[in-house]
Amino acid sequence: MAFYDTAIDRLGLRDWCEAGAADTPMSMAQLLARTQGGGGETGETLPFPSLDTLHEACAAIPQTRDMTAGVEAAFLAVKDGLKFVLDPVTQPLSWLLEAALYLFTAVPWWVLIPLLIWATWAAARRRAVTGFVAAVFLFFGLIDHLDVALQTLSIIFVCTGLCVLLGVPIGILMSRSDRTQRVMLPVLDMLQTLPSFVYLIPLIFLFSVTEPKLYGIAIILYAIVPVIRLTDLGIRLVDRDVIEAADAFGMSERQKLFGVQLPLALPNIMAGVNQTIMMSLAMVVIASLVSAPGLGVLVLRGIRNLELGVGLVAGFGIVLLAVVLDRCSKAALQRIDPAHKSQ
Repeated sequence: MAFYDTAIDRLGLRDWCEAGAADTPMSMAQLLARTQGGGGETGETLPFPSLDTLHEACAAIPQTRDMTAGVEAAFLAVKDGLKFVLDPVTQPLSWLLEAALYLFTAVPWWVLIPLLIWATWAAARRRAVTGFVAAVFLFFGLIDHLDVALQTLSIIFVCTGLCVLLGVPIGILMSRSDRTQRVMLPVLDMLQTLPSFVYLIPLIFLFSVTEPKLYGIAIILYAIVPVIRLTDLGIRLVDRDVIEAADAFGMSERQKLFGVQLPLALPNIMAGVNQTIMMSLAMVVIASLVSAPGLGVLVLRGIRNLELGVGLVAGFGIVLLAVVLDRCSKAALQRIDPAHKSQ
């Protein structure tokens, strides 16, 4: 660290460093260096000027752990205010999730399963897809996983529905304003690249793990990005000649939106819904760490108890649910746009 010591002396900052020095606890590297009787040198002639390295040369410079502690302290300082605002706003999400879970588990299977198969037929109008859905539910029933599969499905229905209700209007606003798009794109980039586990960290401090909105908010934040992006993209890709023709007919902005732009952008919007469903399913499994019910609980049990069979069977069930949701949404998209080829 001689280089940084010399640099600080030449800059005349030694008095400031010594005056700002505090009796801070030693870092692990400093503790190891002291116990080993060395000076902490690693053989580098010029180590990277990290906060910890500079702190060794000048104790007034904060360490990395001071930065992370500052981030934690800043969050805890606003936690009560955030909780006061978010609690009443997000409480309906808990009610929706609890109601959906109760409905999917309280309704007898001989009523619910035919209803779900009929809904599949109404959306897809394809015998192969409907038959596959029926076979998947039969398989879940045979292996005694029907209840947990329906719990996972209920959470996906609620969270995907809310993603569409919130995401489509946001996408419309982005498509109608370049400024809104410029503001939203960094936010969407962050939501799309943030590791899924990180969504749970601040929410655990804000809400109790027994509240369904804890994992509901995490799922919505993680899965809402595709429907927003593809709604914005779909409306922006509408042919300009069609828009000019609508203007020539004297259509208002509202009439153009609902009569021209949204119908033409519907294939892109449905593709966004498909991706949102897949991302919701992925996050439901991770949300089992914070009390989300369903197949993810069995996966977590397989990991914790080293029960290989339980984890693999539950994982295969999640794959089947993903295939069912993917095929149903793509079949519905193909009905809307016959030119769209299912993958």
